[in-house]
Amino acid sequence: MENPAMDPELLQKLAQHMEHHPPKMEEFQGVLLPESTCQIWDQIHNFQAREDDILIATYPKAGTTWMQEIVDLIMLDGDVERSMRAPCFIKVPFLELNPKPMPMQSGVEAADALESPRLLKTHFPVDLVPPSFWEKNVKIIYVARNAKDCLVSYYFFQKMNKGLPDPGTWDEYFSAFLAGKVPWGSWFDHVTGWWKAKDKHQILFAFYEDLIENPKSEIRKIAKFLGKDLTEEILDIVHHHTTFDIMKDNPMANFSALPSFVFDQSVSNFMRKGKVGDWKNHFLVAQNIVFDEEYKKKMEGIGINFRTEL
Repeated sequence: MENPAMDPELLQKLAQHMEHHPPKMEEFQGVLLPESTCQIWDQIHNFQAREDDILIATYPKAGTTWMQEIVDLIMLDGDVERSMRAPCFIKVPFLELNPKPMPMQSGVEAADALESPRLLKTHFPVDLVPPSFWEKNVKIIYVARNAKDCLVSYYFFQKMNKGLPDPGTWDEYFSAFLAGKVPWGSWFDHVTGWWKAKDKHQILFAFYEDLIENPKSEIRKIAKFLGKDLTEEILDIVHHHTTFDIMKDNPMANFSALPSFVFDQSVSNFMRKGKVGDWKNHFLVAQNIVFDEEYKKKMEGIGINFRTEL
């Protein structure tokens, strides 16, 4: 059966619709979320997790797609061909996604249709995660990335992602990010909330910077958390196929399957740099001082040590 999403006439109509109906955000329990997500809140909140689900939770642009590919390959024992079965946004449902008017299922509908074991993802702060995940004691992998690189990456992502509002100028976005007035809320609240929850539930708290610096030992740690004992050969396969350059050229991972009126990769690649320390190319000296002051206020005494360079 022909995929309706690829029908040229339908694509043109959708592009026109998105042009005339820019995305709106809504504040929900103190967190800015897409209005479309808020419209199906009951469906999301009542989502039924299964005991063998694996949930990947992140603040946006903290390595979500990277972790999806790592976990998928671990669970498939390094079977690269099977990992290429579908684009990442199809094989790993995004719980809070409500893609209307796109002819796609919501994240909840897509997840409900999957056979177990399911791999799912969310950008929710810990307080907004559907209660059934805690009731079923689901394994959750949280990936945290230093705030400065997250800010830069998120700015470019919002420029190319037509499903989110235009981020405005760099200066405007810098201030909005520090104030937590960006989609999915405050980076500070997000990471500290998940950090405090990690010892009460089955949560593996992983750092983006560790994945960059020691990918194989981190992949081994993730596999152990998931109850998988990988051979050295499989470990090498998982590592190779989740390197930045390989993923950037992988049409199942680089979001090139999405039309340009959804992700306009002529503005910025979805997979842009994947580095630690790129913030130095964007932060002004004065901005760095302001950021460090705010960071100290909000993160002092929390006990999380982020690295902003390697």
